Amino acid sequence: MTSSQDIAKKSIKLHEDLKGKILLGQKSRKLSIKEIQLIYTPGVAAVSKEIFEHPEKKFILTSKINNVAIVTDGTRILGLGNIGPYAAMPVMEGKAILYKQYSGITAFPICLGTTDKRKIIETIVAIEPVFGAINLEDIESPKVLDISKELQKIISIPVFHDDRHGTSVVALAALLNALKLVKKSLQSIKVIVAGAGSAGVGITDLLRFAGCKNVIVVDSTGAIYKGRSKNMNPYKNEIAAHTNPRKEKGSLEDVMENADVFIGVSGISNLVTEEMIKKMKKDSIVFALTNPEPEINPITAKKAGARIVATGSYQFHNRVNNALVFPYLMRAILDHKISKINTEILYAAAIAVANTTPRKQLRHNNIISNVGDKKLQQNITRALKKFYRK
Repeated sequence: MTSSQDIAKKSIKLHEDLKGKILLGQKSRKLSIKEIQLIYTPGVAAVSKEIFEHPEKKFILTSKINNVAIVTDGTRILGLGNIGPYAAMPVMEGKAILYKQYSGITAFPICLGTTDKRKIIETIVAIEPVFGAINLEDIESPKVLDISKELQKIISIPVFHDDRHGTSVVALAALLNALKLVKKSLQSIKVIVAGAGSAGVGITDLLRFAGCKNVIVVDSTGAIYKGRSKNMNPYKNEIAAHTNPRKEKGSLEDVMENADVFIGVSGISNLVTEEMIKKMKKDSIVFALTNPEPEINPITAKKAGARIVATGSYQFHNRVNNALVFPYLMRAILDHKISKINTEILYAAAIAVANTTPRKQLRHNNIISNVGDKKLQQNITRALKKFYRK
């Protein structure tokens, strides 16, 4: 039995034994009758009246400030695709556990029985009173980008899109550290991003904000460039307008030639071949981030000449996974009362994550911290302090 088969079997057995991974409960110990009179009737009426008369107190008299809704329609779960809301539940429950374990946030899966964009937006708006933030998760693109943009105009709480925001932060953080090791600058390198969905859009935006001048995004049609007409949408048009300065055309293999960095968020395993890696520049960096199976096996990429290789999987070294970001970033967002997430906030978080691993500890197989590093919360919270909203 292979390692991946063994993990799959053990995971199914554990989930079967647990019968689900999360449980909501009260904060305090078992209450006395007198205390119940305070937390429920008759005492609770005074709390409700206080919130009605002073709406801003909803954040200090209820758990709203610490509650996060993890919303999905099951249309793009990991590398499995459109497997529906029921099959999405284990992933969302796992995410809720990471929120609780690493940042003390109460997150709950909201797996919707609709894939209609308008209904998803209406549902989130309707449940907003309970939550301090919304975490959009594993919804197909470009629909999810539309949902995120519209929601942030309608509701007053932050809309965090982990596939876009979390992935871009961890990818930039890892890349900055990798570049230190190979002694290259972000401004001078050629970066190929495979995948023009949520993660690809987010990574590209953040790379540009950070100063990367030569990013080429590749989708199923090939390189995206200004003037391309086939298989485009508003988000790809935005990519075309601000990337690929030399208007390189062709397939992924074509544009990989002389690239310094490959970042894979394509959702396609084994997309990259040894020949493609061999076409890259010396001291190349390969981030094959598709889960559960990467665009290229790290051993194969190293054999082909890549200097630094990372994946999104916990089976290999250099785990560039958004689990390093979302619990800690969300904690800082809630604590600093940030209502809108922008590129400046994401950049500050990426720098904080990168700096969590000291320069003297950086190695080719150790370019980023592990998810349990307690300094991550401290550093991200400090970095976002300047965005505090009174």
